[in-house]
Amino acid sequence: MSVPHAAESSTLWTPGELARRSGLAVSALHFYERQGLIHSRRTAGNQRRYPRETLRRLAFIRAAQRVGLPLADIRAALETLPGERTPTAADWAGLSAHWQTELEARIAVLWRLRSELSGCIGCGCLSLERCALVNPDDSSGRQHPGHTTLLDPLDAP
Repeated sequence: MSVPHAAESSTLWTPGELARRSGLAVSALHFYERQGLIHSRRTAGNQRRYPRETLRRLAFIRAAQRVGLPLADIRAALETLPGERTPTAADWAGLSAHWQTELEARIAVLWRLRSELSGCIGCGCLSLERCALVNPDDSSGRQHPGHTTLLDPLDAP
């Protein structure tokens, strides 16, 4: 795609300019582009140019990452916006309401793990039969009677 008319060209930024304004490395911009999170236009010389509104899109991506959302979820959310437009405050409110439930579930799991870790450290037994972290609810005993293993079959190399 070629560079737009002179009136529009001031709204297109080079990767270096966008990196400077966003605080991200140029390599991060290229990564986000490969992931389909942002999009560039190309000059006649095949150089990337980013629309100015990409800065708001990057702010949206970074905010979502800070609350622990994976890039796949962020990409899916951005794909719901018509015409790849920049997210608005209303978009953020709607999407964050959707993510609230998922984040609450993650928090609950982390609190449970924290409690189990505290109990494990306090206990000091490291029993493979009773340990809430290594063998929750003696699941190894039910799966492999008479045999205990430290690795979950999915974790094995």
